[in-house]
Amino acid sequence: MGEIKIIENTSEIGAGTRGASLGIGALKVAARKQKDDFFGRFERFIVADQNDMLDEPTEFEFARRIDGLASVYRDTVDIMTHIYAQGDFPLVLSGDHACAAGTIAGIKKAFPNKRLGVVWIDAHADLHTPYTTPSGNMHGMPLAVALGADNRESQINSPDERAENMWEELKEIGGVKKKLKTEDLIFISVRDTEKPEDEFIERNNIKNFRVEEVRTKGVKEVIKEVQQQLSACDLVYISFDVDSMDCDVVSKGTGTPVLNGLNPEEAQELLIEFAKWPKTSCIEFVEINPCLDNKINRMAEVAYEILKSTASAIENKL
Repeated sequence: MGEIKIIENTSEIGAGTRGASLGIGALKVAARKQKDDFFGRFERFIVADQNDMLDEPTEFEFARRIDGLASVYRDTVDIMTHIYAQGDFPLVLSGDHACAAGTIAGIKKAFPNKRLGVVWIDAHADLHTPYTTPSGNMHGMPLAVALGADNRESQINSPDERAENMWEELKEIGGVKKKLKTEDLIFISVRDTEKPEDEFIERNNIKNFRVEEVRTKGVKEVIKEVQQQLSACDLVYISFDVDSMDCDVVSKGTGTPVLNGLNPEEAQELLIEFAKWPKTSCIEFVEINPCLDNKINRMAEVAYEILKSTASAIENKL
C-alpha cells in the first residue's frame, strides 16, 4: 500500500432516519474546529449517491430503494478498484451502513482470489434479508449481501419477483456472489439483534465479542483472538459503525443508538490496533448523524478523534 485515499460516500438511502448523509460534513466541521488540515492532506474520491430517491416513494417494501443502492455499489466498486490498482489504502467515510456491502464488493473485485475477513464493530448484526427484515431498510442487510445469504430458514416476508431479482443482482455486484465465509466474519459490540439474525448467527457459529468480553479480556487480547481466527484470510476489512459506542457516554448522533456499548477509548484502541495489522486493507466509518445528535455534533467530534488516530496508524504502516 502506498498512500491513504479517502472515499466519501454520502448515501443514506438504506437508513430509516434522515441525516446520515451529513455525517462526513460533520466530521469536517470537527476537524476545522480544531484547525486541523486532515481533509486537505489526502486525495478524496466521491461516490455518486442516489439520495434524491428519498423524495419519492419506493416500490420495494422489503428492500427499500434497493435499485438506487445497486447504483451506489457499482460506483463504489469502480473507485475501490482504481485505488487498489494504484497500490493505495482506501479509508472510507460513509453515510448509512448499507454502503458497506459496496465497499466489500470493491475489495473482492480488486482481489477476487484473496480470502477476505471482516470485523464488524457495531451494535447491530446487519444480517437481515428481504425475507427477514422487520423494516425493509437496507442498512440492516449489508452483511447478508456480502455473504450471499437469504436466510430463508427464518423467512417472515414474501418479496415480489422484481425485489427478489434486484436482491440477486445486488449480491452479484463485484463479480463474486459469496464474498466471504461466515467463519471469516467477527462481530464486536453487537447487542441489538432480531430473532432471524440470532438464528443465523447460531446456525453459523459467528463469533461476537460482546462489550463485557472486551472489557474482561482487554482490547489487546481481543485483537489477538481476532487475528487467530482470521489467520487464513489474506485481507481484512474493518467496518466501524459509531453506534457500537454507548449512546449515553458519547451521544445519540447516529441512526439507531443503543445503550451499553464501547466507550470511545475502547473503540479508539480497537481501530488503532486493527489499522496496524498488515492484513487490514480497508477501514470504513459509518452512521454519524448530526441531525440526531443531542450533544451538538459530539458524535462527529468523538469519531473524528478516532479517525485521526486510525489514519496515523495506517500511515505508519504504509
